[in-house]
Amino acid sequence: MTYVITSACIDVKDQSCVEVCPVDCIHFDESLDAMLYINPDECIDCGACEPACPVSAIFAEADVPESELEFTRINALWFEDATAARRLVEAFRQPGAGATATKGASA
Repeated sequence: MTYVITSACIDVKDQSCVEVCPVDCIHFDESLDAMLYINPDECIDCGACEPACPVSAIFAEADVPESELEFTRINALWFEDATAARRLVEAFRQPGAGATATKGASA
């Protein structure tokens, strides 16, 4: 199991989670990415990042809401092909798409 950053992080990019991560497994390129990503191969499942997130975007993998499950794959993908991960995140930013629609409905 690992922790996963979900759609609530999109366009927020608060780095409180980075500051508390003891293994520095949370990454992003500030000039290119709309959100942060947790490397599932480096995450030690300590959970320090989850309460640090001001927008509740971080979940233990087993607790990721069904509407956000794609972000489990997106987080891992970023470390293999960041461009492909960015395209998927961009799709979630489109009106009526994926988690963005869910996020907008609850606001």
